[in-house]
Amino acid sequence: MSAYAEHAYQIKKSCRPLFEFLMEALDALVDDTKTQDDLFDLVIKTGEMGVKTMALLDEANTTAYGVPQITKVNIGVGKKPGILITGHDLVDLEELLEQTKDQGVDVYTHSEMLPAHYYPKLKQYPHLFGNYGSAWWLQKEEMAKFNGPVLFTSNCLVPPKAEYQHKLFTTGAVGFDGLPHIPDRSEGGKKDFSAMIEIAKTCDPPQELETGYITGGFGHSQVLALADKVIEAVKSGAIKRFIVMAGCDGRHKTRDYYTEVAKALPKDAVILTAGCAKYKYIKLDLGDIGGIPRVLDAGQCNDSYSLAVVAMELQKAFGLDDINDLPISFDIAWYEQKAVLVLLALLSLGIKGIRLGPTLPGFLSPAIAAALVEKFDIKFITTPEADVAAMMTGN
Repeated sequence: MSAYAEHAYQIKKSCRPLFEFLMEALDALVDDTKTQDDLFDLVIKTGEMGVKTMALLDEANTTAYGVPQITKVNIGVGKKPGILITGHDLVDLEELLEQTKDQGVDVYTHSEMLPAHYYPKLKQYPHLFGNYGSAWWLQKEEMAKFNGPVLFTSNCLVPPKAEYQHKLFTTGAVGFDGLPHIPDRSEGGKKDFSAMIEIAKTCDPPQELETGYITGGFGHSQVLALADKVIEAVKSGAIKRFIVMAGCDGRHKTRDYYTEVAKALPKDAVILTAGCAKYKYIKLDLGDIGGIPRVLDAGQCNDSYSLAVVAMELQKAFGLDDINDLPISFDIAWYEQKAVLVLLALLSLGIKGIRLGPTLPGFLSPAIAAALVEKFDIKFITTPEADVAAMMTGN
């Protein structure tokens, strides 16, 4: 929640009730008079405040950079040297783009920064060339081949290899021993990326990892603009079910489960996604349904808010009293804290029957797991085949 609030704060959006809640929640951690029921209520309130925080960040991003548009993003490379930027801070990216204009340097996004390509204001920069590589955990292999300098604007820094460490820069909340850190901007000022830019000019262009395009930008505004088409596809039976596969990616083979689920889903199922989990299937050729792509990428983990908005709007459109009567199943990849907040946000909206996997965090004790199963029908993933069969029948 604090991470999302920080990104909104960088775009001059803040919310006093949010900060008051953070104090309330932290205070509860040292209050021995709180009962289990008190704490459970506080967990649900955390989810409710999570929805509000993600809505605040959505408002901040769209106010500053426009409503995300459906966009084809180049995953190949150009002939100019490049700077690679990863993380979530769009203000850092905007300032980097401004400072690299007419410098003969292209800017590429990596991993969490991919959704930047969907925002109209950022799309206006012709040297925002494309997206290089895939999920955060592949950075050691991919950044060694990029050739140019790399900027980390938030979390997910893996200890770098010596061969490219001298080209890494950090800024904002992220840092690492031995790496140069670009200071915060002064009041009314901008960060100075000149050192990176000068290094970039001496570098070779990036090595090509792949070619082609991936399509994203299916935030709630874009999906709701297609609402009539989507509703008609559901009513006609062309779309049988939506599968929400949001959350985090990781290096363990167990996460190939999400690739296998995507492949196993029948051709009348549509995947709604946000977060790094999408890198398990977004480059698969899964086709479309009457012009509606079978993978609709809303963006990063904070854009899971868009998936919740889509679900609530579809509930209204179909005139349903219960959001759980929608033809939607949730198969969430759980890895770190922000995915936990997304889960709590979904629970606070009354969504039940969510699947979680492939492994559960250490703090989820058997008693807490049992409570989640009892109150929210939380399910744990099994095999791709069994879970696809269950989800397509609404179980």
